[in-house]
Amino acid sequence: MRVLIVDDEPSIRRTTRIAVESAGHTAAEAPNAAKAIKAAEDEAFDVAFVDLKLGADDGLEVLNRLAKLRPAPAVVMFTAYANIATAVEAMRRGAFDFIPKPFTPDQIRSVLSKVSKAHQMERRVQALENDLASGAPPVDLESEEPAMVRAIQIAFRAAETEANMLILGQSGTGKSVLAREVHKRSARRDAAFVTVNCPSLSRELFESELFGHARGSFTGAVAETSGKVAAADGGTLFLDEIGEMPLEIQPKLLRLLQEREYERVGETTPRRADVRVIAATNRDLAAEVKNGKFREDLFYRLNVIAVTLPGLRDRPNDLKRLANGARKYFAARAGKADTEFSPEVVSAFGGYAWPGNLRELRNVIERAVILAPGNRIELADLPDEFAASRRQAVAVGSRATLDELEAEHIRRILATARNLDEAAQVLGIDPATLYRKRSKLGLL
Repeated sequence: MRVLIVDDEPSIRRTTRIAVESAGHTAAEAPNAAKAIKAAEDEAFDVAFVDLKLGADDGLEVLNRLAKLRPAPAVVMFTAYANIATAVEAMRRGAFDFIPKPFTPDQIRSVLSKVSKAHQMERRVQALENDLASGAPPVDLESEEPAMVRAIQIAFRAAETEANMLILGQSGTGKSVLAREVHKRSARRDAAFVTVNCPSLSRELFESELFGHARGSFTGAVAETSGKVAAADGGTLFLDEIGEMPLEIQPKLLRLLQEREYERVGETTPRRADVRVIAATNRDLAAEVKNGKFREDLFYRLNVIAVTLPGLRDRPNDLKRLANGARKYFAARAGKADTEFSPEVVSAFGGYAWPGNLRELRNVIERAVILAPGNRIELADLPDEFAASRRQAVAVGSRATLDELEAEHIRRILATARNLDEAAQVLGIDPATLYRKRSKLGLL
């Protein structure tokens, strides 16, 4: 944590700093109220030790000013005038704790440990609130498919270790769900699980989002930010779709993995973070390494434990259970009891390619539950592509032309690929050829 020590006695500041740094934290000092407020406005602190008597200044007033900052540090009051009245007043104004002078280094380290645990609990509560607000069905990692069973077994065996993990699979196969379950089964379960969604960040903001930045380090940096790495300290950092990480950021992530050190944007002082990294991607990272788009050394650092999740189309024995589980969940939320799928819907589900995998399954069923006029979900309650898929399946099963077969195959690849380049790579043709075929076959 970053700690601010506010005391007008140099010896007290020095003693406190030694205790703080011996506990693995970093410290800054301020001899009076004005410098303390300036330091706290320029840089975010996790903890502030503030003397009640700062010469002519009032430590309680410093407490009031610090409490108005966002984020506000946990303030611990020092005083040589220890009594119940001042302790009660400090707590009433928002102090985290109260330490009488003279104090021992162990007292400093003890209160720092309390603050750290309180921060971890706050992050855990926030994560639980996010889970409740997500509106997603309960996690279902059961399977009757050998490939899925094997993937889950490997992931859960590795969960109890500190090994980095790489989860591979198409979009919507449950990579983030598995990553969170691995965290819950690890020794870090009581600390934070922090997600970095790599595709959602611009190249310019990626480093700042990941590592944080100092105030004034770039245009628009009006306040200091801690970053996702600091938020995940002691817990798990989940890098979703890491194949999208800019190449220039990758050496800095490698340093974090190797040395557990990083620097915020605009700073030169190294910071330490104890994080376990779980990464996920729908890309072929080995191919990305060969193409020079992903660092080989970073790939091997992440690829200690690799798990591949099969797509929903490759889990036919699980489809019925997963669909029924989603149906019951969304029906309960919609206040519809005893819902069921018609035989036509069950048949359509079995013949559909599910390019969006589990995410698409949930979305389709939630939509159907909402639109169905009664408690029976019919084919008409599903998106149009299900009826089209059934018609195409009949055509292909009888007398389909090569153009029809090619059009269907290209359509399905385009539905699962992230972009035209990836689809062309899967099909074994160049993007220009794929574009012409899309135009010819009416798939634009």
